[in-house]
Amino acid sequence: MTDDLKHLKDAMDAATPAAPSKDAHLALAMKNFDDLQNSRQGSADGTRLTSDRPTNWTGLSLGVIAMFNKLTTRGALAATTSIVAVGFGVFIYTQQDGLRFNLPQPKPTPEIATGTVTKTFNDGRDVRVGDEVAVNDAPATALLESDGIEREEGFAAMEPVLEVIPSVTAIEAVPPSPKRLRMEQSRGIVGGAVYDMDDAIVQPDPNTEEFANANANPVKITTDEPVSTFSIDVDTASYSVMRNSIMNGYLPNAQSVRVEEMINYFPYDYAAPDAGEAPFKPTVTVLQTPWNAGTRLVHIGIQGQMPALEDRPPLNLVFLIDTSGSMATPNKLPLLIQSFRLMLTQLHADDEVSIVAYAGSSGQVLEPTKVKDKAKIIAALTRLSAGGSTAGQAGLQQAYAVAESMAKDGEISRIILATDGDFNVGIHDPDELKDFIAKKRDSGTYLSVLGFGRGNLDDATMQALAQNGNGTAAYIDTLSEAQKVLVDQLGGALFPIANDVKIQVEFNPAQIAEYRLIGYETRALAREDFNNDKVDAGEIGAGHSVTAIYEITPVGSDAILNDALRYQPAADTAGSNELGFLKLRYKTPGEDVSQLLKTPITSGMGTATDDIRFSVAIAGYGQLLTDGKYMQGWGYDELITLANETKGDDAYGYRSEAIKLMRLAKSLNNQ
Repeated sequence: MTDDLKHLKDAMDAATPAAPSKDAHLALAMKNFDDLQNSRQGSADGTRLTSDRPTNWTGLSLGVIAMFNKLTTRGALAATTSIVAVGFGVFIYTQQDGLRFNLPQPKPTPEIATGTVTKTFNDGRDVRVGDEVAVNDAPATALLESDGIEREEGFAAMEPVLEVIPSVTAIEAVPPSPKRLRMEQSRGIVGGAVYDMDDAIVQPDPNTEEFANANANPVKITTDEPVSTFSIDVDTASYSVMRNSIMNGYLPNAQSVRVEEMINYFPYDYAAPDAGEAPFKPTVTVLQTPWNAGTRLVHIGIQGQMPALEDRPPLNLVFLIDTSGSMATPNKLPLLIQSFRLMLTQLHADDEVSIVAYAGSSGQVLEPTKVKDKAKIIAALTRLSAGGSTAGQAGLQQAYAVAESMAKDGEISRIILATDGDFNVGIHDPDELKDFIAKKRDSGTYLSVLGFGRGNLDDATMQALAQNGNGTAAYIDTLSEAQKVLVDQLGGALFPIANDVKIQVEFNPAQIAEYRLIGYETRALAREDFNNDKVDAGEIGAGHSVTAIYEITPVGSDAILNDALRYQPAADTAGSNELGFLKLRYKTPGEDVSQLLKTPITSGMGTATDDIRFSVAIAGYGQLLTDGKYMQGWGYDELITLANETKGDDAYGYRSEAIKLMRLAKSLNNQ
């Protein structure tokens, strides 16, 4: 037992409040708790329901009563508090204007309960409990933490010290230190999750999330299946979902991990095409596999050109915004509005924006408006509120109709759907949505999807929409992620330079016994689809980089996993010394006929730069987060070492953040 808990226990044992006072305050507290269960928490606009909070309270009601038998004393609890008992502590939860204050209170003194105690904020401001707090113009979560326990008239008392932790609903959260993580676990709360007595994490219930994925690609025998074909993927949603899970104290669902999206989350400095060449350039590198001495990696890095954005064609954008009841939490609609406001700063004055909202019914909130009238667009965004069911089909139909009415020759039209993916009215089956969107993409309007929030995130539907709408999918969990997707990388998100990009690799059985593609499970194509220009594939945007990695096993290696067949003739080892042959197909936007790029793959090809080796580290990380079937005992220690060695300049801190997440994942994996 820690010293703090021992002091608290001694103080609780010493506390003997009069029975009438104890009974009165217990009754008041329980009435207050019941009242809150039947009302909205927090601000007058009702941004959060009590049902949004974790619902696993088994065995905790007796803890509430036991704590109040010991802790109730003079004074009354304010009517804006609710009580949660976990382990040996009582937490007084308040919320004002979407801000949460977790107040650990062994003795609910009137001063703290009513918010009259003033403490000095980190930058010198005086802040009282319940005051609105902001960090860098963004909301933040304030915690009053124990600075030590004092004795006063036989009761335990706290010296409150104000500490501000960035809120994940507004700005990027910072991974907690091991000391802080242990402290939060002892309280019973980490990132909104609730701990049982044994510190096991209980995720919020109910959880209706669905993710698009498939079983990991198996090892292929080259003599049986020498050709691998797939569509490129520039989506990044899987990485952001992984980060959000770990920052909330639990490892991501393995189904949510798409390794290629984790790799492609990061910008890489691959060689770009020269003027007059194809819109993108492939760079092939062959290097040693870090997790298996008997295999090698074929690393394919594709870099799209970045045209001068000042010369780009005008944009016609339709913001299709989910305003259903499921969006009524701070990390959904409020963050969505903040994100679109950031995006407006990067658009040209003559670009046009229209807004369509959908809930129980759909409607055009803003007619097509030039971005130079930014105040009008922002006013329309800020008027949005959440409520009703999700008429996704009607919203999509109206958004396409609006986009088609805005379209002009030489301009780019794109719908940006912002949602938690909970399509519960109209078309909600991913296959039906796929057919609907496939028919609409021929109109020339692109469809991209931004996901918000957790608990009911329908990733499968979002992927079906983006993949079949000639667009991309991203998940926005923080304002800094919105900055990355909608400001720093806006060119790639909005301006396509190559459509229907497909990759096909033929491996040479005289050199390669086995191979496997790492990731891209949901992007697999049939071999004959490569030459079929009617088959849809992924798009590359301006400045996008795309990475694909194969693990290959040379002929004669002791790492070969499959036995040779008894009756199949051995491969001709006198053939070419090429390891394989790479082919890429793409269409220039607006064209119906594809063009072909091709290059041989040879041993020792390319140079294993830090960029390439860091992408390999992320590939290893993604595999460790799933089953790690092919990792040969290579684990988090080796992963973190490789990532640290190859972090490079890291101008925006993305790679440093990834290493922090790896360290947290290691700790969570060892629990």
